[in-house]
Amino acid sequence: MSALGSTLRVHRPYPRVLAFYDGRVDGVRAYSDEPNWLDDGAYSLGVCSYAVVSGHEALVYDTSISLPHARIIRKTLEDAGVRNVRVVLSHWHTDHIAGNEVFADCEIIANDLTEQAMRNNRINLANRTPPIHPLIMPNRIFHETLQLRIGEVEVELRHADIHSHDGTIMILPHLKLMFAGDALEDPVTYVAEPKRLEHHLRDLDRIATWNFEKILPNHGAEEVIVAGGYGPGLIGATRSYVQKLLRLRHEPELANMELPAFIADDLRSGSIRYFAPYEAVHRENVKAVLSGYADE
Repeated sequence: MSALGSTLRVHRPYPRVLAFYDGRVDGVRAYSDEPNWLDDGAYSLGVCSYAVVSGHEALVYDTSISLPHARIIRKTLEDAGVRNVRVVLSHWHTDHIAGNEVFADCEIIANDLTEQAMRNNRINLANRTPPIHPLIMPNRIFHETLQLRIGEVEVELRHADIHSHDGTIMILPHLKLMFAGDALEDPVTYVAEPKRLEHHLRDLDRIATWNFEKILPNHGAEEVIVAGGYGPGLIGATRSYVQKLLRLRHEPELANMELPAFIADDLRSGSIRYFAPYEAVHRENVKAVLSGYADE
């Protein structure tokens, strides 16, 4: 078992943008050989938090998967001369808020839905493996949209109901750059709220109209992130995958397809890349969608 944070890599895909990437290390688990959210839902898939830095100011987009990871993020920023750190949370899930305690003295920004979801899931989060306790809550709440200025950089935060009902997407207009959180993943989205897939589709259509050219997701291929991120095709690939999941109700034979066949068209287009650990994610997605139908 490697020490938490020992395999974290720091990249600079754009001027004033840092990417803190960990995971996708062959044969390595970061927390435990036993099933746990940190290894199975984040580290094995590859996980990335980001920071926008301008002068003495920085905005951290998600606090990563552990306190050691968050400490590295903060130290990296402070070593670069940052004295004013703010945080924005992309949504309430464990691998995005686990490092909040390290930033407890900072402004932590979230939309109102994220704040409520964290409150509602406080006991659940404290009993996860590993636990998130104490749970450090956001202290600046917004509704739908928020504009910020980090030094000389303008930042836009926009709510999106994709993957999780409380998603916050971050935009840097001057770079036409979208930070997608978990709204978009390569190769496939993780279905956390199967009964909201139709809502997710509508918001996928909505974000596709925004003015951006590149996408930095929290889960994706390290080499693509380092090179500047994904093109708009990642939205189309996500949309195609969700649409196909919704067909399971009337085409149950789709449940037996392996992931490469399920996403074959988008793999051929180059919008996404196959990554074997997502086979388990796909199986869980199919199960979640079929279970959601059974409950109706």
